[in-house]
Amino acid sequence: MDERGLMQGGVTALVPAGRRPGVDPLAAHFGADFKAVIPINGEPMILHVVRALLACPSVGRVVILTQEPDSFLMRPELAWMAQESRIVWRRSSESVSASVLDAIRALREEQTPFLLTTADHPLLTPAMIDAFLDGAENEQADIAVGFVESRTLLAKYPENKRTWLKFRGGWYSGANLFYFGSPKVEPALALWREVEQDRKKVWKLFARFGPWLFAQAALRIATLKSALGQAGRKLGLKVAPVVLDTAEACIDVDKVEDFHLVEKILSERTR
Repeated sequence: MDERGLMQGGVTALVPAGRRPGVDPLAAHFGADFKAVIPINGEPMILHVVRALLACPSVGRVVILTQEPDSFLMRPELAWMAQESRIVWRRSSESVSASVLDAIRALREEQTPFLLTTADHPLLTPAMIDAFLDGAENEQADIAVGFVESRTLLAKYPENKRTWLKFRGGWYSGANLFYFGSPKVEPALALWREVEQDRKKVWKLFARFGPWLFAQAALRIATLKSALGQAGRKLGLKVAPVVLDTAEACIDVDKVEDFHLVEKILSERTR
């Protein structure tokens, strides 16, 4: 950990917790103003995420991005966050990518790496965070992206349905963990803003980097690591995957079925 300089201040964790444009089906199902405050195992979803981040020695502070901070802080379970010195609240727009880019621009003078995770990842643990950050630093990446391989997830939760990215050597699902270790990452964040509406359609993203990379990805000629590496080089960056060996790292709460599975896992953890 000393090599990445985290002992001096730690990474800055960014947690988007706002509304996307339109109706969020899960928030609507539970009658919640924001998906992030849906109670799961008796506590707002975001509380599980923030607690894990604060418990991780590698994290210096947590920046929560949402359109209405007061809507969160008025809740009894979250009111303590207003007094926590390691938590910062920033008003966000409806675009996650724009909010993240604005936050990094505003905070980058402190020159700490950034960790991005999501408020719908209540199974996140300090051990997952440390494993991801160690992997990102071992890769000496400008940008690192967390993944879990299908064999890891399905061996433990065969009923869970994920969106798989299929490459030579394996199928992968995102772990909602991103590392930004260099001030050069703005072009990648700007590209993310352009393709945010297609975030679930990986082939459209690879098509942005030219027909050769698109063909390699579509025909599964490329490995995950080589595909991200080639895409990164187009932007003048080193982009690398970090594949985690914990199944729960890729289980976020997008659907009602996810909610029930995550609640069951959290309940088993507390026992």
